[in-house]
Amino acid sequence: MLIAQNHLQLILEVAVIIHMGVLLLINIIPFTLSMVLFLSLILTMFLAGIFSVDTALLFLPFFSHQEFTHPFGPLAVFAWTTLSASASLLSEVEIKSTSITALSLILFGVIAVAGGLMHRSFLILWFLGWFLGYFIMSKSFRRSVKITRKRVFTVVGAAVGGFALLEILSRVLNATVLSPLLRLSRLEEYAIPSLKMVVKNTQLWGHVQGSCYWGASCLGGSDGYVTLPMNLINTFTLPFPLFFGVLVTKKDVIDYMLPGIFGVAFDFGFGGLFALMCWCVFVMCSGFYVLRKYRSKRRVGNRRYLGREALLIGALTAFMAQTIIGLFLFNRSFNGSAMITYIFLSAMVVAHLVSVRPSSR
Repeated sequence: MLIAQNHLQLILEVAVIIHMGVLLLINIIPFTLSMVLFLSLILTMFLAGIFSVDTALLFLPFFSHQEFTHPFGPLAVFAWTTLSASASLLSEVEIKSTSITALSLILFGVIAVAGGLMHRSFLILWFLGWFLGYFIMSKSFRRSVKITRKRVFTVVGAAVGGFALLEILSRVLNATVLSPLLRLSRLEEYAIPSLKMVVKNTQLWGHVQGSCYWGASCLGGSDGYVTLPMNLINTFTLPFPLFFGVLVTKKDVIDYMLPGIFGVAFDFGFGGLFALMCWCVFVMCSGFYVLRKYRSKRRVGNRRYLGREALLIGALTAFMAQTIIGLFLFNRSFNGSAMITYIFLSAMVVAHLVSVRPSSR
């Protein structure tokens, strides 16, 4: 049926629509390197701006913040990595990109500070995206990657220092929302009961009927723990179970406290989790395959795919980072509004499969 009957069907239908739309977009618009550089710069600056404003509202009375890092965090990784890859590709074709590189570093710092103050999980996503992007670009542009003891200690020290600074700020400003220790204490208090509930009731498809919050009205799967944005569902007036208002806290026992492997398994069953992980592997393998094709064309002097290569590096990096954080740390990182971003990034990778054709050279 064309009209989705539950959350899972709606997710699949929206995913198909987005993938088809991005596929057409990638093949219709000639994404030159200059166009990709310009668009990624504008998008990165825009996201840095709204993250900064949103974080500023966090400290101002009588104003509410929107937590833009939740839906747009992976998009920021995509935009910044694409910008960085575009600058590197300019250097590959012997065009100076010093100013672009300097600007990208400034934007990197702005987004890291603004996003990190809003969400500690974003800080993990951001630096993971930077690491993955650096690794992918080093392979694409023949740069040596040396993981030395000094670099490891530097990264670990920076991470520990960042979290320590947030804890100090939370106490000085009396802003518990900034405290990483408070987040850890909540995980310690709620994660174990949530984990027991999921492991005990998860089945091959969905969960034991009656085991979710809805009780007797529980559907035994697709009960709203993993969904698309609530506003989208309400727009189409679909009669799906939704956690809204104060009920969000009931959803948080999975969404906020457990990794996505447990959230997806509970709502869609072990079969749904297996299908998702297979798709993730397919997307990543496809991305690296096409990236290798682009790289080989560039190295023989074909500059036709430079813009696409930068786009693919950014999309693949962001998709991998969001997948790792969402599946293995926080279900919330690819749930709700963040799921739209996740589907978009997946589409931005897969769309390149049909855009690589045998070279006429």
